[in-house]
Amino acid sequence: MRKPLSRRDLFRIAGALGLAACDTGKPQQGLLGKMERTNRSVESFLFSPGREQHAGDVTPEMAFPVYHIAPEVPIAPAGWKLKIGGLVARPRELSLEDLMGLPRTDARLEHHCVEGWSAIADWHGVRLSEIAKLCGAETVDYVEFKSFDQGYWSSWDRESALHPQTLIAYGMNGHPLSAAHGAPARLYSAVKLGYKQVKYLTEINFLDHETGGYWEAQGYEWYAGT
Repeated sequence: MRKPLSRRDLFRIAGALGLAACDTGKPQQGLLGKMERTNRSVESFLFSPGREQHAGDVTPEMAFPVYHIAPEVPIAPAGWKLKIGGLVARPRELSLEDLMGLPRTDARLEHHCVEGWSAIADWHGVRLSEIAKLCGAETVDYVEFKSFDQGYWSSWDRESALHPQTLIAYGMNGHPLSAAHGAPARLYSAVKLGYKQVKYLTEINFLDHETGGYWEAQGYEWYAGT
């Protein structure tokens, strides 16, 4: 008997169909735009806000791929703080010490790259839902994440952003996050593909509209659920 297609198999097939129709000059128009909207509807239907994923053995850290846009590993500017803004009742600028003072969550999560590889690590940090609560932004529909890695950015739907396994991570495998993996803080979650996991965070904005993203502007799927 043929093994039934998994949820991830369905997403890969849908993504392949979308890329086959891709016009990167007009990524949200034509057949690609229709496929993107269809993919988003299907993934949103299948996604459960309460569902948590459980990963297997940790990938050796030296084997966990490193990725950044800049030609060299980005280094946090002096006096780095994470700015929280947009449609929030209480804007904040959080230092690393501020983040570490918020309730900590530890999670073993599997990273899925759009190129087909996966890797597993133990992450620790603060849930984005805790930051939303701190700033009075629990009901805002979209969240935008900006990076000091040459302006990299992405935006997420609220359900994914406030998922219990969506973290603003400042630690990896029991030690402080390294520059190679996004220090001083990065976005990490079980529910999105790798290109949505913004490293080198500098700003989080809670908004009433999506703002796309670095790769999304070049034709990649916006929702990108795992």
